[in-house]
Amino acid sequence: MKKNLLLLLLFTLSILGYTAAQKKKPNIILILADDLGYGDVGFNGQKLIKTPNIDRLAKEGMIFSQFYAGTAVCAPSRSALLSGKHTGHTSIRDNLGVKPEGQYPIADSVLTIAEILKNAGYKTGAFGKWGLGPVGSEGDPNRQGFDRFYGYNCQSLAHRYYPSHLWDNHEKVVLKQNGDLEHTVDYAPDLIQQQALDFIGRHKEEPFFLFLPHILPHAELLVPDDSLFQYYKGRFAETPFKGFDYKKGSEKPTGYVSQKYPKATFAAMVARLDLYVGQVMQKLRESGLEENTLVIFTSDNGPHMEGGADPEFFNSAGGFRGIKRDLYEGGIRIPFIAKWPAAVRSGQQNDFIGAFWDMLPTLSEIVGTKAPKDIDGISFANALSGKKPQAQHEYLYWEFHKKGGKQAVRYGKWKGVRLNVLSNRNGPIELYDLSLDPQERHNIASEFPDIARKIAQFMAQAHVESPIFPWD
Repeated sequence: MKKNLLLLLLFTLSILGYTAAQKKKPNIILILADDLGYGDVGFNGQKLIKTPNIDRLAKEGMIFSQFYAGTAVCAPSRSALLSGKHTGHTSIRDNLGVKPEGQYPIADSVLTIAEILKNAGYKTGAFGKWGLGPVGSEGDPNRQGFDRFYGYNCQSLAHRYYPSHLWDNHEKVVLKQNGDLEHTVDYAPDLIQQQALDFIGRHKEEPFFLFLPHILPHAELLVPDDSLFQYYKGRFAETPFKGFDYKKGSEKPTGYVSQKYPKATFAAMVARLDLYVGQVMQKLRESGLEENTLVIFTSDNGPHMEGGADPEFFNSAGGFRGIKRDLYEGGIRIPFIAKWPAAVRSGQQNDFIGAFWDMLPTLSEIVGTKAPKDIDGISFANALSGKKPQAQHEYLYWEFHKKGGKQAVRYGKWKGVRLNVLSNRNGPIELYDLSLDPQERHNIASEFPDIARKIAQFMAQAHVESPIFPWD
């Protein structure tokens, strides 16, 4: 009798424990690469660079094959990510530097992912590149929901991999051993990665949100001369790149260093990013956190060609047309993986057509809180779980304020692109059927004028003028 009662008690406690575990909020890690193209990773067909850790993440998680960045460059893409609003509405729509250091601040009125998760009881940290407001401004990461920030506040200074300083919240961390290229000691991405891993260890007993906006493999092309670089050195025919070789006290926020082995260096930078992903996953396993941690891996826009980079050689855009600063697929379609063993089906490819502004409502739903109503995103939590039908966008919208001004719309299988917006707000629409022409080679606007007009209407509807980032 006593044995039966004991068994019943143990069974009841196990059920209660299981139920509690099921209700426990997941940790959330968002890894954001910088200028990593759709085709720069093995699971999307990369043949020349090995990315075993990212590929394992894809195998064990869910791949989203039609996911898009916020736009084609850094700051507005990240603004769309954090705010849940596309670039026709979000407060940052272009890269705009301010003195003495940093970019124009994201508005205080914006409710960011970090603020939502912090209000839901999460410990929040960002480690890497910010670019959405100087230290002390309304766009300071500490004022946008992050308890801890470590890295580059200014995205322009993040062009330097051996910088003179980083920021730890409001404290300037001077890297005294860095300076000219003959004295490059503290590789900033390594320092940032270590702080991120420490964050996981410090907060393993409470729910946390870790935002990892790494700067790899953004130009400049520079990496430590270690085994990763040595593996690729000599594997490719190289054309040396002549750039701006700074000396101590003269780190300029523009220009890139000379590089004798640009292809090998780029490959080693992608490999180093892959190494970081592996270290994060290993830390989760060691801490017993892997099962109930949602890990998302993606990139802020398409591949670059600055500093000697060669996206054509590596097929970095994955066969799509365009690169960074283009609103063709190669500039905005990005690798996207979600892994959460407790809730997400592994080994799946999902064709949900989504974008960065969907992240905020998705994470809000996952942690059991409501997203703001004035956003453009929709939750794709149902796509992750597979338990209910997934809602779909009517359309996705992007705008880009340089190179004459550009607009783009994804409308089901259709893709519309308008160029030279600054000189002609109602200029012609290029129209592509992505189901038949994913490379956007054949403009069929003349064959489907009604679809082209519909897309023009979406463009007019989606763009709201900004006094800080006007079209003019």
